[in-house]
Amino acid sequence: MLTSIWFWIVLISLPCALALRFYNLLIKHRNRVREAWSGIDVQLKRRHELIPRLVDTVKAYATHESSLLETVSRVRTTGVEADGVSAAEKAEQEISVSLRPMLALAEAYPDLKADKGYSELQSRLVEVEDFLQMARRYYNGTVRDYNNVVEMFPGNLVAGFFRFKPMDFFEIEVATERLAPTVDMGGNEKD
Repeated sequence: MLTSIWFWIVLISLPCALALRFYNLLIKHRNRVREAWSGIDVQLKRRHELIPRLVDTVKAYATHESSLLETVSRVRTTGVEADGVSAAEKAEQEISVSLRPMLALAEAYPDLKADKGYSELQSRLVEVEDFLQMARRYYNGTVRDYNNVVEMFPGNLVAGFFRFKPMDFFEIEVATERLAPTVDMGGNEKD
């Protein structure tokens, strides 16, 4: 009789202990994802703080580029107001796309290219984007680990019961990445 009671105690407590272990593992990974997102958020804020200064510097030299500068300012505002990974990803993608032509303006305006303030802002933007890229890699690694626990057996049973959902990766192109030049058959290079 006593062995029968212990058998049932073990039979009931083992799944409970396993569920508790996976629940705690899910909480740990979710907290790591949140911490990793805060690292991305810090870098995005640094990026957003640089953009108005960069726009003002370019504006002083490139008076004919007002629509480009307005676009950069508008998408920056969208990026600042973005809430959540997918909204931030979309907004930051737009920022990267709009920053590229603005950064390329230095070629068309030699005085701008020679301006120390512009050069400093551009190098700070490159630095921020490097840190952003590192933060993004860390975030995506933590999301991968979290998603593995959420989607793999037996963690998926616990995750489903407690409504843990897989999280999205954060993918953006950085604005300062150089585009590889393409060469047409006539030998002319294009950027």
